[in-house]
Amino acid sequence: MALVSEALGDHHELAAFASGQPSLDSWLTQHARGAEARRTARTFVWHLGDGVVVASSTLAGHVLVKDQLPRALGRGSPERIPAALLARLALDSRLQGQGLGSVALAEALGRVVEATKVVAARFVVVDAIDDTAASFYEHRGFRAVPGTLRLVQKLSDVAAALGD
Repeated sequence: MALVSEALGDHHELAAFASGQPSLDSWLTQHARGAEARRTARTFVWHLGDGVVVASSTLAGHVLVKDQLPRALGRGSPERIPAALLARLALDSRLQGQGLGSVALAEALGRVVEATKVVAARFVVVDAIDDTAASFYEHRGFRAVPGTLRLVQKLSDVAAALGD
């Protein structure tokens, strides 16, 4: 299975995408292109060479408030901390259970590391859709913000893990 990874374009077919999470599916099919046009988020997709999307990730700029982070993470930071938001990460149900979620996450994080060579950010932030998703991110180095489904990881740790 040769997956093609590229920025979302008008030629991509989104209608058949079904991750099992209706809110992720509807955002991709109804809002991703609008966010692209307004430059509020960038979505990247995978397909099998036919343009039919089987995975997506969406990235956006973000700002964290130091007082909303665990003390150990916020230490040494200004009041408002530049961050990158992994706003969406979804695999079509046909790809789930094959370890491709970790591959999709690594690819998205690689894009963030590249972007932060030009525009600074200290953290990657994700707002998990549920406890299962939160566990997925925690197992990959993200730290939970207590009392929320928000998780963060220092960009320096991400870059080191990716060998960058």
